[in-house]
Amino acid sequence: MKGIVFNLLAQVVQREYGEDAWDAMLESASASGVYTSLGTYPDDEVGRLVQAAASMLGQPPQAILRWFGRKAMPILADRFPAFFDPHTHTRDFVLTLNDIVHPEVRKLYPGALCPVFDFDGDDDDEVVQMRYHSHRKLCALAHGFVEGAADHYGETAIVTEPTCMHRGDEACLIVMQFAKAS
Repeated sequence: MKGIVFNLLAQVVQREYGEDAWDAMLESASASGVYTSLGTYPDDEVGRLVQAAASMLGQPPQAILRWFGRKAMPILADRFPAFFDPHTHTRDFVLTLNDIVHPEVRKLYPGALCPVFDFDGDDDDEVVQMRYHSHRKLCALAHGFVEGAADHYGETAIVTEPTCMHRGDEACLIVMQFAKAS
């Protein structure tokens, strides 16, 4: 996994809980905490950090990943406005992941293994279905990113996951519906 993910996690934890919480997570996860954004680190290291956060906060790892994705989105929007600015709605942004966002991520972070999503939903459909399949099984992170994107665009996201690899399914099906926040 690319170091930018670790850097984002550090920023989110430090912003929300302080430096000491991040240091405690690193210690609990037996992680070095030295991550360059272009570096590549073992996938299990982010898993250990998420597990450490889950233990510290008394929440399941999936909830931590979802929280992290949602809280990281404002940082990503500030850092990469070109991905966000052309859009006024979450749906439009989400539908660019495969064709615009992830190819650019691969240019910025060579060797990045971005998930590929399969989308169902016509332009006039209110509901977007996104199939997620990855050996990393970070569907909860994707869920959080979607919620964070909705926050960015002033919308709410109703997200369900009728199938999930964590429940034994072959792939995750993430169903999204967006509405203007009230």
